[in-house]
Amino acid sequence: SCAAPVRGGGGVCKEGERGPSPAQPSPGDGAEQGTSEPQRPRWEPRDWRQQLEHIREMRRKRDAPVDEMGVEKCYDSSAPPQVMRYQVLLSLMLSSQTKDQVTSAAMLRLRQHGLTVDRILQMDDVTLGQIIYPVGFWRNKVKYIKQTTAILKQKYGGDIPRTVEELVQLPGVGPKMAHLAMNIAWDSVSGIAVDTHVHRITNRLKWVKKETRYPEETRAALEDWLPRDLWREINWLLVGFGQQTCLPVNPRCNECLNQDICPAAKRR
Repeated sequence: SCAAPVRGGGGVCKEGERGPSPAQPSPGDGAEQGTSEPQRPRWEPRDWRQQLEHIREMRRKRDAPVDEMGVEKCYDSSAPPQVMRYQVLLSLMLSSQTKDQVTSAAMLRLRQHGLTVDRILQMDDVTLGQIIYPVGFWRNKVKYIKQTTAILKQKYGGDIPRTVEELVQLPGVGPKMAHLAMNIAWDSVSGIAVDTHVHRITNRLKWVKKETRYPEETRAALEDWLPRDLWREINWLLVGFGQQTCLPVNPRCNECLNQDICPAAKRR
């Protein structure tokens, strides 16, 4: 369900791996007079499995911008694994507040100049800015890319960190980017990557117990109930769905297979 991740990192998470199952009551829990407290069922959203199947069906063609120009398509798959991982991280940094088409074009221009840690460190800020323009907040990203690349060279031998905790310490790298980097670069499912599309759609579908305001709140709420074997797939599915159907403004509810079971559609 997602593009082949960059190999060579020795991924640690197997496909199909699930998170811890709900705690089972031990024999001593509420067992006075031989009666045990019934285990409360774990919360999950109404109709979510049917909604998910409908979204999979709507995404079957894989023809959204994320499919053709997303981060998985931006790195040089013939480069050494360490270089590929660096390119994955840079494409994620560029992608913030930027359409996939613009990120993809900027990455292509960077690769034409030789996209390695050493080449970026040798490049002056003006040249780097000219290459990545017009990505969103390009001036800030020039600064972040230079700072992060220097840290990678000094602290990680030119590679990228292997943990979310270390990745988010890098300038210009947030939690969504870190979880995607773990997935794509290290083939490790560390958490659900929540961007604006995932945040918007899961709130519309009521896949969160109560409305969330920030992507990190949404990530925690989703990871609390969504089976772990779906974590890898969910970002890719919902981003493309959000680009094509469940748009930020004027969603195409009349074209959506979930129109009869979507809480947001019923209000329209």
